[in-house]
Amino acid sequence: MSTFDYVEIPPDVIRLQSSLASDPVRPFTKISTSLPSCSPTPAAAAAAASTTFSPTKSLSTLLLNTSFPASIPTSASPRKSSTTLLSTRDPLSIPITTVNFRRFVARVGPVFWLQDRVEEVLMWRCGWKYTGVWIAIYAFLCYFPRMVLLVPHAILAVIMLSTYPTPSPYESISTKSPPAPIAPPPSEGSVDWQANLQAIQNLMGAFSDGYDTLSPLTPHLIHRSTHTSLILTLTLLSFLFMLPMLPLVPLRLLFFILGVSPFAWTHPVTQMRIMPLLKGVVNGGIVKGGSIKLRRWLDDDRLDDKHWGAEMREVELWENERWAPGPSLSSSFGTQDDLDAVGSGFDVVDGSGSALLGAGAGTWSKTNLRPADRAPWTRARDGWSGVGGEVSNLTFSLAPGWAFVETEGWRPDTLGSWVSASGSNYFSASGDPLFGADDNGWVYTNDVWADPCRIPLEAWKALGMTRRRRWVRRVYFDPALVESA
Repeated sequence: MSTFDYVEIPPDVIRLQSSLASDPVRPFTKISTSLPSCSPTPAAAAAAASTTFSPTKSLSTLLLNTSFPASIPTSASPRKSSTTLLSTRDPLSIPITTVNFRRFVARVGPVFWLQDRVEEVLMWRCGWKYTGVWIAIYAFLCYFPRMVLLVPHAILAVIMLSTYPTPSPYESISTKSPPAPIAPPPSEGSVDWQANLQAIQNLMGAFSDGYDTLSPLTPHLIHRSTHTSLILTLTLLSFLFMLPMLPLVPLRLLFFILGVSPFAWTHPVTQMRIMPLLKGVVNGGIVKGGSIKLRRWLDDDRLDDKHWGAEMREVELWENERWAPGPSLSSSFGTQDDLDAVGSGFDVVDGSGSALLGAGAGTWSKTNLRPADRAPWTRARDGWSGVGGEVSNLTFSLAPGWAFVETEGWRPDTLGSWVSASGSNYFSASGDPLFGADDNGWVYTNDVWADPCRIPLEAWKALGMTRRRRWVRRVYFDPALVESA
């Protein structure tokens, strides 16, 4: 028993005995702990991750880093709104954008699955039977429009019936297996995750293409164009005209035609046979013929009184060029292909221009004409009645009493009506007509100025090719010029 040397114990007291039989001194308690972790700090981990790039794991981070500018706007909510909207719910923040982008990529798969199924039906990708069934369903709904109210019920029933668990023949009826868990969203870097990212990429490009296609029409609707007032007038007139016609419109037939029209437009026969034919007819005459008539109306509107009462005719001029192989320095036409349709004057520059068939293919020029070729400018179609003088100031003599119309200049014949179709194949693979003139009025021929075509043929490159363009200008008869002569 331990004693205390520095304490005096009275002789009449009884010392209490300890209940522990062992040494009353309490031993030390052992505490076990793990060793310190050697993992880097979050900042060091981010720095290390930036040095090594994984094509899958770091792809979303790379996209977000390259999408944002170097300096984020100081305003936490650059999108101003008087009320709280979905677009202004959270402030602009890179961490929130990163989290939401990763969540969106992982969960947007069903949307693109539905998009692919709609595209397969609309574009006839699964055959005419598959698309025909959907057309029949749409026709049934058009004939019984109240059945549309049952469409949500049908969709839910189809989903639940398609996912109904079918028991195995070897499984007992009393034994029921637990339902399969719902598959979680694809993890970042997996094949499904990359497929969603690819679909997002293509959808962004398609949306941008559609926006660029429709954006030129916007000025006509927001009073940024001179045609806005005309469009507004036609809209109001058509609105008033349609009001009394509404009770007479068969809505079932109208909606059926509107719904089936996209299927008829995307049918393979329409795209491969009918569309090239229509495109060739339109490019060959309808659009160009309309533009020529419109340009003639504008020219007639600028005529003076002396022109209206005088006899008027047209004179023609022919421009000839030859193609020379070799590198080309310019892809533009140097012979006034970008001519203003309503301009007057004949200021065609001389032969240094070029028209490319491909990158570095060669140049079109009057200087490439051979000594035995026709003259650069001729008055007759045969190409041998040359016109003298400088190109910018051609010597073009007229009969006594005739003079050029002062309010207009030379006009290229963009229709090419003087060219006759030859051969049985009138259209190219892209649907463009092979006869007639191109958009600038040029008619392409082979090395000997024969076989006119609207586009130059690849077979002509080896032997050589030429082209011609017809210019027209109106003249009028003035008796005063005969007397003065």
